Amino acid sequence: MIRQATIALVALTFGTLAVAQTPAPAAGTALPRTASPAGAKVYIVSPKDGATIKGPVTVVFGLAGMGVAPAGVQMENTGHHHLLIDADLPKDMGVPLPATDNIKHFGKGQTETTLDLKPGKHTLQLVLGDHLHIPFNPVVASQKITITVAP
Repeated sequence: MIRQATIALVALTFGTLAVAQTPAPAAGTALPRTASPAGAKVYIVSPKDGATIKGPVTVVFGLAGMGVAPAGVQMENTGHHHLLIDADLPKDMGVPLPATDNIKHFGKGQTETTLDLKPGKHTLQLVLGDHLHIPFNPVVASQKITITVAP
């Protein structure tokens, strides 16, 4: 039993070192992008563009021509949602979308969320990412909508 534990510990140590020594892509290094099928469309079901809402704000995601799969799961014609809040589409679409306060990841395959937004005007936009959080080529993004959160 001790010998098996020792072997497992050694294997784990070397595996961890191998992973730690694998270089990450340099910042700004474009990765291969997954092709999106013709006619794929992502959209915001609700709220509607121009709506005034009392918070919290529930955002329902829509998708046509593709399916939803969790991040890390590579299946043809599937992806997962990213919600841009008060942000523009990133300029470099060849890298994974960063997780920030303005870019929310829904890597478990979620199709809606509830947001606590401060009162005032806000923009919302969906972008579909592949299994690695990289936007598809061509990009599958919704229209940017503007909502007002009432005090």
